[in-house]
Amino acid sequence: MSTSSLAKKKSGSTNAKQYGMLIALILIYFIFNLLSGGKNVSPMNVNNLIMQNSYVVILAVGMLLCVLTGNVDLSVGSVVAFTGAACAIMVLDLHLPIAVAFLVILLCGLLAGAWQGFFIAYLNVPAFVVTLANMLIFRGLTMVILGGQTKGPLPTDYVQIGAGYLPEIYTYIGGQKIELLSILAGVIASLIVIYLEIRSINKKKSYGFEVPAVWQEIVKLAVIISIINFFTVKLACYNGLPVVLALMLVLIIIYTFITNNTVPGRQIYAVGGNAKAAKLSGIKTQRVMFWIYVSMGLMSALAGIVLSARNASATPKAGDGFELDAIASCYIGGAAALGGSGTIIGAVVGALIMGVLNNGMSLIGWSVDIQRVVKGLVLLGAVTIDLISKKKAS
Repeated sequence: MSTSSLAKKKSGSTNAKQYGMLIALILIYFIFNLLSGGKNVSPMNVNNLIMQNSYVVILAVGMLLCVLTGNVDLSVGSVVAFTGAACAIMVLDLHLPIAVAFLVILLCGLLAGAWQGFFIAYLNVPAFVVTLANMLIFRGLTMVILGGQTKGPLPTDYVQIGAGYLPEIYTYIGGQKIELLSILAGVIASLIVIYLEIRSINKKKSYGFEVPAVWQEIVKLAVIISIINFFTVKLACYNGLPVVLALMLVLIIIYTFITNNTVPGRQIYAVGGNAKAAKLSGIKTQRVMFWIYVSMGLMSALAGIVLSARNASATPKAGDGFELDAIASCYIGGAAALGGSGTIIGAVVGALIMGVLNNGMSLIGWSVDIQRVVKGLVLLGAVTIDLISKKKAS
């Protein structure tokens, strides 16, 4: 086989993996649309889908950095519960201003991440053991500070971050209220996607890399833009853009930029690909590992604030199983099981797939037990396909 053929084959495989995630998301959504009699495409349900799964997206963004190094963080659900509980106590019992409480809790998240990162990076304790231990520690601390009781209800200004909406600019079309800011957001997001894709293609060409065929790029952009505008139009027919959606978009942009366009981001991939080689090349691998878990602590604290705001209260059982959803989102979104490969956008798509599964199975009345079976099979299938494709490539 010629070098040109090998390059085309490799490019085709990469494209298939990219498109596969989006195709899977569309197919799963379409299947549940049929099974639920169209309930999952209603504006209210689309709004709920975004709000109910905001914590998964936030945690998946942070978890991807851990997964890129071949590790995971099993403590995120417990940290979410602890930070949400601590924030509620600060606001309700200590009467701290909400903004001050948020800042203190984000700092607590950074310290929790630094605590774990120290053991993992500098004492070389396996990440699995450290995060498993801290899963128990923070769950216990949550029970202690709450006394086993629910803390709430939380003030309206607090609840806004998890259940509020951006200011509305609306009109009426055929008797239907349409929120114009959501429509505008969809158009702007579409233009940004087109710009970034053209920039990516030109960059690959400048370095002499293989680029996909024009028709493939057109199909890819059409699918992505259709998904974006589907969601924004549905939101426009409800209450507009949720505050938490704007928060998620900011995080996605920041972390995508870090992983794709900064030296620390490329160092994470290098450590995940081959830690020994990365260390020999001059990368401070311990520092990289440390900051990855600091970042994860910050994302866990932010998810804790969002979850408590969404529920308008803090409960001892909050965050139960969240770590599994976050980890599954990364693997389903195309991250390699052994590290070194994966993208923020892929993790977000994986989180959306998990959200659509949860939402769809609830709409058609499947029990929680069956839902766990289905999610487990999806996760197992995603990791198995990744490992098989790597063996074939090697």
